[in-house]
This record gives sequence, C-alpha cells and structure tokens, in this order.
Amino acid sequence: MEIVFEYVRKRSEFGRPCNFSDWPAQVTLDIPPDPSLASDFILRCPVDSSVQHTSEMAAHEVNTERMEVESRGVNHVEGGWPKDINPQEKEHTARFRKKVEKEENYVNTIEHLSTLMEHYVRQNNTINIYEEYFEEEEMVELEDESPCAKTINILRDPNVIKRMATHISWNPNISEKLAVAYSNLQFQHSTKNMSFDSYIWDLENPNNPELSLTPSSPLVCLEYNPKDTNILVGGCYNGQMTYWDIRKGELPVEVSTVEVSHRDPVYGAIWLQSKTGTDCFSASTDGQPPPTACPPQVLWWDIRKLSEPTEKLILDISGNEVLKDALGAATLEFEPTLPTKFMVGTEQGIVIACNRKAKTPQEKITGTYTGHVGPIYTLTRNPFYPKIFLTVGGWAARIWSEEIKESPIMCTKNHLSYLMDGCWSTMKPAVFFTAKSDGTLDVWDFLFKQKEPTLSVKVCNESLYSLCLQDTGSVMACGSEQGTITLLQISSGLCTLQRNEKNLANAMFERETRREKVLEARYRERRLKERVHSVVLDVDEEERQKEETPQELFARTRSEYLETIQAEMKKMGIETQLPQDKVQHGEGKKDEKEKRKDEEKKKEDEEKKKEDEEKKKEEDEKKKDEEEKEEKDEEKQKDEEEKREKDEEEKEEKDEEEKKEDEEKKGEKVEEDTLEES
Repeated sequence: MEIVFEYVRKRSEFGRPCNFSDWPAQVTLDIPPDPSLASDFILRCPVDSSVQHTSEMAAHEVNTERMEVESRGVNHVEGGWPKDINPQEKEHTARFRKKVEKEENYVNTIEHLSTLMEHYVRQNNTINIYEEYFEEEEMVELEDESPCAKTINILRDPNVIKRMATHISWNPNISEKLAVAYSNLQFQHSTKNMSFDSYIWDLENPNNPELSLTPSSPLVCLEYNPKDTNILVGGCYNGQMTYWDIRKGELPVEVSTVEVSHRDPVYGAIWLQSKTGTDCFSASTDGQPPPTACPPQVLWWDIRKLSEPTEKLILDISGNEVLKDALGAATLEFEPTLPTKFMVGTEQGIVIACNRKAKTPQEKITGTYTGHVGPIYTLTRNPFYPKIFLTVGGWAARIWSEEIKESPIMCTKNHLSYLMDGCWSTMKPAVFFTAKSDGTLDVWDFLFKQKEPTLSVKVCNESLYSLCLQDTGSVMACGSEQGTITLLQISSGLCTLQRNEKNLANAMFERETRREKVLEARYRERRLKERVHSVVLDVDEEERQKEETPQELFARTRSEYLETIQAEMKKMGIETQLPQDKVQHGEGKKDEKEKRKDEEKKKEDEEKKKEDEEKKKEEDEKKKDEEEKEEKDEEKQKDEEEKREKDEEEKEEKDEEEKKEDEEKKGEKVEEDTLEES
C-alpha cells in the first residue's frame, strides 16, 4: 500500500495575494543637514585611502589564463551523418567523407580548430585537473573495511498465490528499473487461480510494479534488449517465445506458434549482437519428439518474424543430429566479443561449446566440458577474461578455461545445500556470487580466499532461485521461491577495483591453467603406459597358450622351480647339482628364449611398418587439407575480385551520373545567362 497524506486548508487562510505594480519614485522623508551637530565629531588627520589605478596582474608567471565557461547547444544526429546516408555501409560513408574533405569551408574550420586544440592540450599537460592526490590513503581505507551486505529494499509478488522469481534482468540504461519473470516450475503444485503476469519494477516505488506483462503462459526467462530498452524478450513455460514493447502496453507484440516452438520450458533466452538488434536465441530441455515434427534444443529467432525460427541446432555430441542421443539444454551463454561462439549448459552436467557459422553438424559442436554431477543452472563468462567461464550446478561452482576440457582449473568446496544460480562481479575479475537452496548468498573472492566464501549472507528462509548484479557492481538482486526480490547493497571493498588486481587475477588464472595442463599430460602418459602394458601381457599369455602343450608347460614350470631352489641354496653356501631333466629343460628353455626373441623382433618390425603406414596416411591427409585450403583461398580471391569489379562498375556508373548532373546544371546556367542578356 502506498502511504499518502493530504493537507486540507481553506483558501482564505493562505493570506491575501500579492499584487505588484510599477510606481514612480516618491520622496517620503527629507532630512536637511544640521551644522550644530558638527561639534559632536572630531576630524581624523591624516587620512589614508587606497586607490587602484592599474590592472590586476598574476601572482606568478607560471599561472595559466583564466578559462571562461559558456553553455551552448548542438543539434546532433546519430553518428553525425545526413539522413540520406546509412552509417553502417562503408561505401556511402567513404564517399561522403571524400566530398566533405574537399570543401574549403571544412579545411578552414579544421585549421582553426587545430590551433585551439593544441592550446588546450598544452594547458591540460601543464595542470592535470583530474589528478587524484590521495589514492593511497583511499586504498588503505578500502582494505581495512570488512566485507558486508545490507538489505536496502524488498519487492514482493503482489498476487495472493506466490510464485518463484525465476529470472531477473536490470535495465541497461536506467539502473533503478528491473524486470522479473515469475513462474511455478513445479507442475504438481500449480493451481487454477495462479496468475501468469510478470512485472517491471521501479525502485522509487517498491510497493507496486510499474508495468505488468501478461503472457499466454508463465514466463521462465525475461531479458532487456541492450540496444533498445523498451523491448523485452521472454521464454514461456509452454515453450513459446514472446516479446514486448513497453510503449505499446502490457500485452505481447508477437508470440511464436506452438508448432515451431519448444516442447519444454524455455530456460534461456539471450539477445545476439546484430545490426538490427532483433536477433536472439533460446534453449530448452526438449527430450521427446512430437508426432508431427522434431524440435531441437537451441533455436535462433528474429522478433520481427516469430512465425518460424531462423536456425536450429540439436545438441548431439556425436554430430549425427539424433534427438534420442541429444542432451537437454538448461542454460545459455553468449559473449558479444566472441560473436560466432556460444556455450550451452545441459541437464547431464556437460558444457557444450558451439560455433554458429560452421556448415556441418559435426563442426558446429567444437568441444565438451564434463565436471558436474547434476544439471548446470548457470554458465557465464568472466567480463574481464572471456576465455574463463563459471559453471554452477550440483553442490559446487567451478571455474573453467577454454584451453582445458578435461577438468576445471578452480572450484569451490561441496556445500550441504544445492546451488541454484551464480554470476560474476562486473567490477572485480576474481569475485563471483552463488545462491543456495537454504536462502544463503555467498560472495567468493579467490584472491583473498579459495576454500571458504569471503562473505555469507542469510537473505531469506526459503530457497534462492535467481541472481542478477547491477552494472555498477554495488547492488545485487536475489529472487526467492516465494517471489520476493531482495536488493542488497554490497560493500565498497567487494565492488571497487584495487590496484594491480587485474594483473594478479590474470596471473592466478594462468598459473592454474598451466598446472592443469601438466597434470593432464601426466595422466595421459600414465594411461598410455597402462594400455601398452596390458596389451603386451595379453599378447604374451595368448601366445604361450597357443604354442605350449600341457607337457611343455609342466616342464617349464618344473625348471623354473628348480632354478629358484638352486639360487636360494647358492646364497646359503650349499653346492648342488641339478638333475638331468632340469638341464635338458634348461637347454630347451634357451631355445625357447631365442624363439621368443625372434618373434619379438618380428612384432617390432610389424609395429614399425604400421607406424610408417600411419605416418603416410597422416601426410596424405595433411596434403589433402592443404589442397582444400588452397582451393578455399582461390575461391575467396575470386569472390574478392568479383566484388572489386562490381564496386568499380558502380563507381563508374555513379561518376557518369554525377557528370550528367553537372552538365545539366551547366546547361541550365547557360540558359539563364542568355535569358538575362536578352
């Protein structure tokens, strides 16, 4: 409820209104001088008075000129380009620049501005107005401050039947607004009267939501468009994709059809980096195909046309695109700095790295990372180091490097409660947050502690389902099972970048990756040795079983037994003679040893031949790859030559058009001149 107090007062109690008017000056009182009062005063002698007759000078010769500030307004078009020119096309912008640079007015203005710029640059070099003189003292204060988090506000689900806050998204431009998706992921506990609405909240008015979003099915995820904050995309519980334009109201602008949508809840929907800003992709845990179609787990969409997806991908590791062998997608990750790469976290605890621009299904899946026991609920890249990413699932959080796929480089301890969500800090490279099912928020700083969290805050008694950190890194929004959004103010020590912190974090990540590489190489060597040893033992046993008869086996074991007895007796100083059978068997054993040596040589020769054949195959494959690369390079060169020819033809056509226009203008001028003369 919003608290409002009204002040009631009659108009007559405010007083009379003030009516101002202009009147000429009037003499109300005139006091003439009285000479009799002069005896009461004494004249001062001498009289000292200061008069300034010269201009004020600077106190020191180093002082700069005084800077006068003026307020001016400029009408600026996006990009500084005219309406007729598209700034995203390089050809149009290059032509426009050439035309403008040839104008005399442009050259004169640039020369005039260059002198002013040189003056102000030199002035700024003499005195740095932004210099901080007490950086060291501030750093010491931050280090001494103990980490903490304070609750600044709570946003509650306005409905009677509470639902889970499954996803939170901050407005990229307005830091005081956030969108929250509410849904009940436990199908057995759903009721008929449960609301489908999700809300956009304004922190200045936390009692009531600013806008309600009404979908056809409850929203599981909801994301702001980074290019246009008036547009939001959402993934529904029934698998449909929707998007809203806040300027048009609470109803969705367009909804995808059920036939081409997912069959399970959409657990991830992320905007892609594109020129139009309308592309996004979604992920779901589709497991069984419907009778009419076979929906994949990852779909690409263009919100301008949601009637069908623009691209599809089935998460089959083998690359055969068999839905029975596919893994269910539980979370998505996309980094704008790596536009062609994206990653998918699955229900089976495997992270799949994919390449969107690959042509074949086998090339689209570039690698896998295995390390979690249960589903992966969060997959995010480090904002400072894109090759490092965080996964949250099961009872622990793990930090991975793209270079190592066998094991994570760092991980947290196993908690007693389940981890539900996590995110990196936007200000510190080694700090990340995790939410647990017991209602606790953990803050980890791996530069300070690695075995235990730096800060643990009991946010609420129910389970935490979602986390989202503000871009400034100082406010954390936590969504719970009962739909309450708790806003926490993080202490400055956990959201302020310290000196050399980036270098230290980078060194820590590189050190851990090197260590994991060494351990991985040793593990592989050990596995190879064990395999080779097991293969050799198996071959020896098989050969012995094939060659030796039962009588020969008995004779060999008897001779070995007698040899061991003789060796022990020699150690004790007792001389003995072996029986005739033993000598004969010993001679037979020598022959057998020689045979075995010959057989081992044959095996070695065969292995060498096999290795040579494999090397030849590898060389042939390399040659084929080189030939394919050369063919691709030739095709690229042909395409470039065709593009150049097209560009030259277009330029010639445009030049001819410009010449025609110039000739027409000249003809018009000549006609005007003749008319004036006549």
